[in-house]
Amino acid sequence: MEKTIKFKLNGKTVSPTVDGARTLLWVLRTELGLTGTKYGCGEGYCGACTVLVDNEASRSCQLAIQDVEGREVLTIEGLSANGKLHPLQQAFIDHDALQCGYCTPGMLLAAHSLLLRIPQPSRQEIIAGLEDN
Repeated sequence: MEKTIKFKLNGKTVSPTVDGARTLLWVLRTELGLTGTKYGCGEGYCGACTVLVDNEASRSCQLAIQDVEGREVLTIEGLSANGKLHPLQQAFIDHDALQCGYCTPGMLLAAHSLLLRIPQPSRQEIIAGLEDN
């Protein structure tokens, strides 16, 4: 059954009217036109669909849209500001921290979430924080 789900997306309030059980991933991609969040495995293992929900890395392919009602969601499109890359995005470019690029949005958001929790992580904390991507 369709209902209006109100939440904050990349700093702006949105209110899509969709089936509440539909996944956040597909609402982002098809209803809201934000295709930076990728479909990978569809089972929450690969991390390609990672977004932040209230600053916590979350697998959008496993999260029903109704579960983000009243919450704050950040996608890769919201990481940069005022037309400038986020320092983390620039660091990935500067240090060639890319493979094919498909998983990069999820990796960036997982890294961003880690840095919000632990501003100066150790090497082991970085490895643990990114191992699911």
